[in-house]
Amino acid sequence: MAAIKNRIIFLITQTLGSFFIRMLGKTARITVQGREHYEWLMHENKRFIFCIWHGRILIPIYLHQNEQIVAMVSQHRDGEIIARILTQLGFKTVRGSSTRGGQRAAIDMIRALRSGSPGAIMPDGPTGPRHIFKPGTITIAQKAGAYILPFTFSAQKAITFKSWDRFTIWWPFSRCLALYGEPVPVPAKTSADEFEQYKNKIEKKMIELEEFADAFFRE
Repeated sequence: MAAIKNRIIFLITQTLGSFFIRMLGKTARITVQGREHYEWLMHENKRFIFCIWHGRILIPIYLHQNEQIVAMVSQHRDGEIIARILTQLGFKTVRGSSTRGGQRAAIDMIRALRSGSPGAIMPDGPTGPRHIFKPGTITIAQKAGAYILPFTFSAQKAITFKSWDRFTIWWPFSRCLALYGEPVPVPAKTSADEFEQYKNKIEKKMIELEEFADAFFRE
């Protein structure tokens, strides 16, 4: 009985969640900047990973639904809900994170990237700390020969929750900015010091990208 109840809850949640993202996305008046970086990667058949802070995932999900992007999602219960919503929106998923099942998920993500699918990772997930770039993403990029593509959004009328990631949505019909950063190549081999430097460099770029996006509507 409990299993049936859980399946019903998941079915309702994934249906409502995907509907909410589609409908809220349709109300947003979205300005896009930096898309040429994404288009260059696609045109040149480069392997790449979208890197998005955990609290800024909604516009990236809305803009890239039905593109068969492979997203890494945790194995926790909330991850199960997110994975089902993403599947409804035309994403593929690999399951695991820094806290559970990470090695298996990394192998699956590397295989997906090598087969030509774009990847998507929230490098401060699944539970933070916020804006701390976990090293696994760098390792995956190295082994897959993939670029890292920072991506974020901001909203003129944002709603920011008091969660660890400061999860952000927007009031309907708000202006929003979707902002792609410059792709970052990651060398296949690095020393321990170089690895840490690359991790810190990308973390800094992602923080600066979010700050730039947030300042867009304050000017």
